Amino acid sequence: MLQSQLFSKTSRENPKDAISANAQLLERGGFVYKNSAGVYSFLPLGWRVLQKVAAIIREEMNALGAQEVLMPSLVEKKYLDATGRWNVDVGFKVYDNEALRRAQGEHEPKFVLGWTHEEVISAIGAHFINSYKDLPKAVYQIQTKFRAEQRAQAGLLRGREFLMKDLYSFHDDQQDLNRFYEKVIKAYRKILSRLNLNARLTEAAGGAFTKEFTHEFQILNSAGEDTVLYCGECDWAQNKEISKMEHSDKCPVCKKGSVKMDRGIEVANVFKLG
Repeated sequence: MLQSQLFSKTSRENPKDAISANAQLLERGGFVYKNSAGVYSFLPLGWRVLQKVAAIIREEMNALGAQEVLMPSLVEKKYLDATGRWNVDVGFKVYDNEALRRAQGEHEPKFVLGWTHEEVISAIGAHFINSYKDLPKAVYQIQTKFRAEQRAQAGLLRGREFLMKDLYSFHDDQQDLNRFYEKVIKAYRKILSRLNLNARLTEAAGGAFTKEFTHEFQILNSAGEDTVLYCGECDWAQNKEISKMEHSDKCPVCKKGSVKMDRGIEVANVFKLG
């Protein structure tokens, strides 16, 4: 297709309300259109890029033996009630139809726009997995997530609506989970390598997802919102929010390098839900 025939057009000027470099360049290049804070439309060029990224991810997930699914964006309250995560302040709550709500005397929302799908896939898994002979199993989806970000000002880096690949696995014992966990880390390394992204595997806290430590893939970049402590001599790295180390300390692993500190962009993470 000729550039003159594209639905979108390039611009010489930065959009007035775009602060981050990624938002300025992507909007000027006609890749995305900003609808609201943290909410973007992907135009033909941007959508083509996303499809290419998704194709690489699908190849590596399929190579793991995972099967692709698509779960609903609308998640009923009962799923998050089961784990006590209904009141986590990250979801956009959704009421039923207003007329129906008044007629039934309902005052509480019954749904949330999906910010996570652990509970949903656990319910589905419980329906189909009947014994250890059905295990292990792994499924993934590439689907829109919704999160009530308070500071949606970093362009595509912190959005309220975004496309995400999420992978879920089921195992009959901890050892099998641990083995698969390492396979997933290797798969993510391959994905990031194919995308020419140099990411550091970083220990981090689980936040709203798990009490255990997790592993993030962080790309060191001044535009990032995380602070990463890492060794200049070996592969050790930790998110500063969980680390007891300080800048210029000796590396706790190799004992040779000194601890450095930089900003990071989280591009993937892995955790054991339990």
